[in-house]
Amino acid sequence: MIAPTQQQATPYQLGASDLENVLALVRAGTLAGAGERLGVDPSTVFRTLQRIERGLGQALFTRSRTGYQPLELAQTLAGHAEHLESALESARSAAQVQPERVSGTVRITTTDTILHGLVAPALAALQGQHPLLQFELHAGNDLASLTRRDTDIAVRATRRPPPHLVGRQVGPIRMALYATRQGPMQRYADVQAGQALWVAPDDALPDHTSVLWRKRHFPKAVASYRVNSILTVMELVALGLGVGVLPVFLAHAHPGLVALTEALDECETGLWLLTHPEARHLRRVATVYAHLARTLVLE
Repeated sequence: MIAPTQQQATPYQLGASDLENVLALVRAGTLAGAGERLGVDPSTVFRTLQRIERGLGQALFTRSRTGYQPLELAQTLAGHAEHLESALESARSAAQVQPERVSGTVRITTTDTILHGLVAPALAALQGQHPLLQFELHAGNDLASLTRRDTDIAVRATRRPPPHLVGRQVGPIRMALYATRQGPMQRYADVQAGQALWVAPDDALPDHTSVLWRKRHFPKAVASYRVNSILTVMELVALGLGVGVLPVFLAHAHPGLVALTEALDECETGLWLLTHPEARHLRRVATVYAHLARTLVLE
């Protein structure tokens, strides 16, 4: 028997830590961010990535000044890493000594309006039921963090939720025009007369339904105060600085506000409770999701 002149190379065997490293870099986009997620320094992430790419014989990311952009294989590996992450967390939950006790951190993203008006009051009751749960709450206007799995649950006002997320519509968010109860604007006719000052969202929310409605019905009106959140619109309207379109669920309980219109059909959107397909089966996420689905009340 003649021995082979060249030994065949052994294919690189990906390990769980390799997948974890790739997933962290896909989510963070930078070596520093991935290192923070993994609890190691950026140079360790870089060396690990080099080792994986050498073993696989191909690049996983493109490098630029802004960070690391995953190529198709990195995205595929990140998907497998998410499956592994979910399975591991489910196994840990199943192995709890007291399985009825739910623990861990649940990350929720929403807008400041929905956070203060709906989500925070709902979580207050849940904390008493599951004292081992912790919450990270982020107030912002985008869903990118849920796509990157930087968060577990999103509570959003939208007419068309992203197709890659799963969830349910809690109910309709209705809007109306409001003024301060002590001010000169006490009827819609007062606003139509053209003497009202306006408080409105700024360019951070250019397509907000309240902005589109004002431009359609009051095209000559210019907002005297432009702010970056609907919650701030409410606060300034209550101070008597102008009129503004506000969510009914938020404004109806404010003693200093008076509604000048009925609910505006053109401004109605839906309140959606959303999560990532890989996160919805995690016990801590499923517990919080189910609680919010039961307790979020718009009217």
